[in-house]
Amino acid sequence: MNTLIAISGLGVFCLIAEIFNLRKLLVPFALLGLFVILGLNISEFNAPSAYYNNMVVVDKFSVAFSSLFIILTIFLVALSGDFYKDHPTKLSDFIAIKIFLLAGSVAMVSFGNLSMFFLGIEVLSISLYILAASRRLDVKSNEAGMKYFLLGSFASGIILFGICLIYGATGYFDLAEIKDLSSGAGLPVWFPIGITLMLIGMLFKIAAAPFHFWAPDVYEGSPSMTTATMSTLAKVVAMATLYKLLIGMTSSLSPTFEMVIVVISILSMTVGNIMALRQKNVKRMLAFSGVSHAGFMLMALLSLSTAASMLLYYTAAYALSGIASFAVIIYVTKDKNNEDIDNFNGLGKSNPLMAAILTASLLSMAGIPVFAGFFAKFMLFSQTIKAGFLVVVIAGVINSIISVGYYFKLIIAMYTKEATNEKTTVPLVYYAVAFLAILLNILMGVYPSFVINLLN
Repeated sequence: MNTLIAISGLGVFCLIAEIFNLRKLLVPFALLGLFVILGLNISEFNAPSAYYNNMVVVDKFSVAFSSLFIILTIFLVALSGDFYKDHPTKLSDFIAIKIFLLAGSVAMVSFGNLSMFFLGIEVLSISLYILAASRRLDVKSNEAGMKYFLLGSFASGIILFGICLIYGATGYFDLAEIKDLSSGAGLPVWFPIGITLMLIGMLFKIAAAPFHFWAPDVYEGSPSMTTATMSTLAKVVAMATLYKLLIGMTSSLSPTFEMVIVVISILSMTVGNIMALRQKNVKRMLAFSGVSHAGFMLMALLSLSTAASMLLYYTAAYALSGIASFAVIIYVTKDKNNEDIDNFNGLGKSNPLMAAILTASLLSMAGIPVFAGFFAKFMLFSQTIKAGFLVVVIAGVINSIISVGYYFKLIIAMYTKEATNEKTTVPLVYYAVAFLAILLNILMGVYPSFVINLLN
């Protein structure tokens, strides 16, 4: 709860800073504040507690995922200083929105009541609607914002309808009470219908097939910084929240629900990877890559009772490699009219370090050894086999092999083709964010037990 209050306070300060013309100090102060909040959040790790009649519940799960969200926000805010330098009067707005987005993210993994969950998801969603359409003179940005707003509103409505049905079936919004009732007998049929509707709404938020159709257009049309936020922070938040909803309201998934997750997982991996092979735009390619990774993340739900540690490790590995790759992508394409793969031609010669970092992040996403992405997939496959879902693992292995095809398109362009653009100076912040993110990813691969044992 202290973390949530501190984040909200920092967001308000960022808005007030514009009044006193403190733009130059805004990013450094926001970063300092986020580091302090990270320390405050970690201090609550071994001190579980509940606030306001169980509205907010602080436990190891919420603290671990909140720490991941804060780290990702630190990287995003650090990049924002240079990305928004052409719009200095709006810098405080963009920084504040990202911090309020973090507040919604923390609320989404700290809720003990469905009303708090819905408040969190709306704060997160509204922030992303604004960021997606933030380039008001850009037709693509307007299109992305409108599509995301309309489809996101429908998804939120479906989630709210599901919450209403669950309340009608149980008489409670409190997760603990709902779980106690669900383990007994005699709940009306609209209880599983309510859970199904909430599942559908959350599958939209994580862009799992067949609810992924908004992602490519929105990722491509949004400013690259917003795409980075959606691809990393927003997706990880939605996945963690989906797990908490299921584990919080049901003791175990019914065979029917398990079969639905199996189908959606395989479909997401397959559709995402096959469609990514056809893309020439890097942001669209990573959008479909995100769809496939959503399928991998859903595999963790098939062993629900032991999935928390595995989900934390996989989402952290995916998000860190995503941050590293977007730091390079933003640098390469920030003065271009598009994000086509051709823009990366010859990057291996013109900027070897940035090319190496992008290569490492793509290899991690593909699941190549040494990087955390490989160990995340390996442990996820092992856990899914133990749960008895071998067919999903076979589909996962095949799709991992397919994913190498489109990741290597970008790597080949960097190292085998001649540069089409002149070499430009890279601001230090891009090096710092990209290097630190991929370094954390590699350290997680070398010492996976550090993250895996957090929630055991």
